[in-house]
Amino acid sequence: MTKHAKVEQHEKYGEDGSTDHPKCPRCSSFLAQHDNRQTCGKCGYAEIEK
Repeated sequence: MTKHAKVEQHEKYGEDGSTDHPKCPRCSSFLAQHDNRQTCGKCGYAEIEK
């Protein structure tokens, strides 16, 4: 059993190459969705939702 679930390439991007996932304003990586926040694993940026 692996630690993280494998995410296939077609789950991140549409047929035309667009994505609906939020991007980090600092480094343009994808933001991870948590219960009350969005975080960037690359640079540590976080957005807290209220």
